[in-house]
Amino acid sequence: MAKAAILEEVGKLTIGEVTLADPGPHEVLIDTKACGLCHSDLHFIDGAYPHALPAIPGHEAAGVVRAVGSEVKTVKPGDHVVSCLSAFCGHCEFCVTGRMALCMGADTRRGPDAPARIMRADGSAPVNQMLNLSAFSEQMLIHENACVAIDKDMPLDRAAIIGCAVTTGAGTIFNAAKVVPGEAVAVIGCGGVGLAAINAARIAGAGKVIAVDPIPEKRELAKVLGATHTVDAMAPDAAKQIIAISEGGVHYGIEAVGRQASADLAVASLRRGGTAIILGMMPLDCKVGLGAMDLLSGKKLQGAIMGMNHFPVDLPRLVDFYMRGLLDLDTIIAERIPLDEINSGFDKMRDGHSARSVVVFD
Repeated sequence: MAKAAILEEVGKLTIGEVTLADPGPHEVLIDTKACGLCHSDLHFIDGAYPHALPAIPGHEAAGVVRAVGSEVKTVKPGDHVVSCLSAFCGHCEFCVTGRMALCMGADTRRGPDAPARIMRADGSAPVNQMLNLSAFSEQMLIHENACVAIDKDMPLDRAAIIGCAVTTGAGTIFNAAKVVPGEAVAVIGCGGVGLAAINAARIAGAGKVIAVDPIPEKRELAKVLGATHTVDAMAPDAAKQIIAISEGGVHYGIEAVGRQASADLAVASLRRGGTAIILGMMPLDCKVGLGAMDLLSGKKLQGAIMGMNHFPVDLPRLVDFYMRGLLDLDTIIAERIPLDEINSGFDKMRDGHSARSVVVFD
């Protein structure tokens, strides 16, 4: 039996109990120790993105392996792990061409005729697993290709946020953008993902790192994490300010909040040949575009789901960056809360004034 935050209907999570099945051949049972609250969760909770209900959200987690299936080779009981929603099969077109984050992961889920991984406490009905993980629960049952072992000296509350925010933000800098020392980067939206991108841009040696956000506290936080300049996103001349600071526009404009206006600002801030990278989960009816002159200027527009990560390699490296003092995860975490306070944590996220809240399990 495990306590979990269950999305029974759009709008609010309910604390209840579930039971998890025994691990299948390639599955891992994990005692969840910490899970970050991500804006992507909020999109599902508020109904902006549809999902079968009831379901357990949560996808930014770390924990300790309790048991493994008969064929699992990558982790063992007692290992400390970080989970990742971009579970990969290892043999599809995307996996074998090195784009694991694009894998649809059909083989990492149980088939329609198999027993559900998660059931209600009384066994009466299944509970849907969200994004391969369902981490707002004292335990997770996931495919082995949805987690990776890490250094046991790594604090698990900080390790948790590597699982989504840092993998997405830092991965975008290192994998999707491949930022070269001296290049200029603008990050629009200074939540967990944006702050991780700013921190990674500093590690990569970016020349100008411009943090763009409407909230002064978040702009100040961005400076701690490596921003060289800040711009108020609501300023009518925000794009002109960014272009002036970067002396002609940025090489990379990174949208990290999921709003039409911020995506348009990322495009408007580019120099000739620059790339706008959209990370946020935009409203489903949104479209982002390049005009004729943008195209004639060699500008590019791309998505970078989960930072186009190679998480079995990337996650241990990011842990190492933290352990060596390069990656600042402490500043990104605004508060640690028990599972019972998860709804108030999401209320704070809706207000938009703080960085990451992390649920910590005893």
